[in-house]
Amino acid sequence: MERKYQYKEMLESMRGTYGEFSKNYGFNWKEFVMGIPTPLFLVTTYKSNGQPNATMQSWACFTSANHGGGYYAILSSVNKQGHLCQSLHEKKAAVLNFMSPDLYEACMQTIRNNQFEADEITASGLTAEKASWVEAPMVAECFMNLECRYMWEKEIVPGDDHVMVCMEVIGGHIERDYLENRFGGKGVLYNIHYPMNPENVKEKGCDYTARLTEANQSYEY
Repeated sequence: MERKYQYKEMLESMRGTYGEFSKNYGFNWKEFVMGIPTPLFLVTTYKSNGQPNATMQSWACFTSANHGGGYYAILSSVNKQGHLCQSLHEKKAAVLNFMSPDLYEACMQTIRNNQFEADEITASGLTAEKASWVEAPMVAECFMNLECRYMWEKEIVPGDDHVMVCMEVIGGHIERDYLENRFGGKGVLYNIHYPMNPENVKEKGCDYTARLTEANQSYEY
């Protein structure tokens, strides 16, 4: 018996499930089978009317570049038609707000309170503060806030309805109680997007959030 299953084409068992029709929302079936966790955070900007915009975001990574001269956030899936993309073009700035698990539901409310005329932060029961170095709001309750400057965007596939966005992290705010450990029980959340077992497909499913637990330790390279 083979030790590993192989998946190159979508299995018949996934047809008729969210694994198939999620492509209507820009998701590929492989995302649900592979289930790679990515950090979850709330991106905040100012809309053209001056009201705060808030967008839940995952599908992202962070890296250094410019010979160590800069630290950058890469958001790999930003909807061209959304408030976030429009605000980034106008203000060239955003804040990435990292929430503790107890703030997850309040941050998710921003998805529902996304009218253009709304203050999407306060409408969701959160507190908006002015950022220190960029023209964007930040969420006071979030334990870590990264102030960012918009750098560039690129379509992963020409003509796509989403873009990859690069932002430089100018600086950050971290709550005193989180300085020793930002990744434990109350730390950074990771999004696991609708994990599916293609060998035992169930019609219903849901997203999960997860936290890190320390497994190994390495020292200087």
